[in-house]
Amino acid sequence: MKGQHQGRIEVVNRHAGLQFSRHLVLVLCLASCAALAECLNTPINADLTSFYSNSWGIDHRNTRYQPASSLNAENAANLKLKWAYGLAHETPRSFPLVTKDTIFIGDSNHGLLALERETGCERWVYEHDGLITSAIIPGNIRRAKTKDQPILVFADRFSGVYAVDAQTGQLVWHITLQDHIVPLYSGTPLVTNDTVFVPISSLEVGLAVNPFYGCCTTSGGMAAFDINTGEKKWYLPTIEEAAKVSGSHFGFVDEWGPSGAPVWGAPTYDSKRNWLFFGTGQNYSHPTSDTSDAIFAVDAASGEVQWVKQFTANDAFNAACTVSLNHPNCAQPTGPDVDFGAPTLLAHTPDGKDILLAGQKSGDVHAMNPDTGELLWSRKLGRGGIIGGVHWGLAVNESTGTVFVPINDRSAMNYPSPGTPAPGLYALDIESGEQQWQFSRDSRCDDEQCMYGLSSAITATNDIVITASMDGYLEVINATDGELLWSHDSWKTYESVNGVIVKGGSFDTHGPMIADDQVMVTSGYRYISNQRGGNAFLVFQVVAPND
Repeated sequence: MKGQHQGRIEVVNRHAGLQFSRHLVLVLCLASCAALAECLNTPINADLTSFYSNSWGIDHRNTRYQPASSLNAENAANLKLKWAYGLAHETPRSFPLVTKDTIFIGDSNHGLLALERETGCERWVYEHDGLITSAIIPGNIRRAKTKDQPILVFADRFSGVYAVDAQTGQLVWHITLQDHIVPLYSGTPLVTNDTVFVPISSLEVGLAVNPFYGCCTTSGGMAAFDINTGEKKWYLPTIEEAAKVSGSHFGFVDEWGPSGAPVWGAPTYDSKRNWLFFGTGQNYSHPTSDTSDAIFAVDAASGEVQWVKQFTANDAFNAACTVSLNHPNCAQPTGPDVDFGAPTLLAHTPDGKDILLAGQKSGDVHAMNPDTGELLWSRKLGRGGIIGGVHWGLAVNESTGTVFVPINDRSAMNYPSPGTPAPGLYALDIESGEQQWQFSRDSRCDDEQCMYGLSSAITATNDIVITASMDGYLEVINATDGELLWSHDSWKTYESVNGVIVKGGSFDTHGPMIADDQVMVTSGYRYISNQRGGNAFLVFQVVAPND
């Protein structure tokens, strides 16, 4: 493939250092890893066209509702830890993909793992020396003369999007975006039929910390690639206007703008309209654009914009502002950084109407007409801040017409968040936005700066919602009245099935996965200050009351 504006496929060799370290772990574990070793390279028997999710949000509409579950308010109290797996990387950030017999999960600086669902032993490992920061997504490569090839798609935060063979763990392709100078693959790709949609943000939001860096010239975007060939179909920047010099500091460092409007989260796919919906973040510098802190509706086939609705204008912010508001690269005036980090959610009301929902870091939830972007209602639930408000994602129960909203509301990174925090879980009526109930999160921390809100995405099923807090509690909430039904404190050390010391910690990012009578979640995400790091992948299962 030729030209600057093409996707690129390349094969990445496995790393000898990782192979050595993996072998060393197996030697050290000895008898405790015997079962693990026996499981390596055993066949994956489940139908690799049948999964418990097909996107970051369980389904393409990002509802975060799991229909394939027997968990409910009656049996949630019987959840027990089934097994714990010790990840190689502290601060895990991957959402698992599940079949009847296998769990696929990313482990940064180690690789993509295929774990036997019953025991946690390894089926295979695709060794990958990078940061696997996305959900694991299923896809299918069409073969003209042979059987189609089931693949698993994931994003590495810095190096692009990868696909591996679901049966064997062998690398199939690696795609990078060459339209962008410093892309950041922070959001989970979305796969529909023969297309992989890739959300794009930018490293410049962090590079701005260097006062000698000329901030900023790039924008976020959405890209579409052919799943069979890796060829780029289209690329849509969120800011069409090219950045220009807008000022300078130190007498020689140019300042640029407009920039930013990154796409942090996974897109939402509407099969009826064949559209994508996604939110954008703040501008990195001035002048600002009318596409930051906004919701996009885009034709999935062409990338043509159908409508854009901005919710917060003139929000200019980058990481330099967390060092000092007087930092030369901190945009002046400085915005509140209340972007749409969480993916949008396309819901169907009980009477069949479509409503597009979006949670904002300002602590607001917005409902829109998906055809036009017309605002139907907005409701403010928290004070907001740079890590939420709504940080990672909503969930919905369409049968009851309820949207569930996690609020984080904690200050972080020396950046002020005025107002009174209101962390917790809120239930709203989809059609009106009226609040049905509130479950408030209280701190178990002596330190006022300890994080205890709900930053992580949540997951709903039947008559319950499962939340995971920054202070390490995995909790099951009654979806009818907000009553706490079950809680697990992950601030502990676990015995692992792979002989690795396992420590739990803060819950953040993608949140819990549900499949049948099991709950799966990673614990130990430490990215923001005052979060407790760890390396735990935990699987819980409903057991008989007397077990």
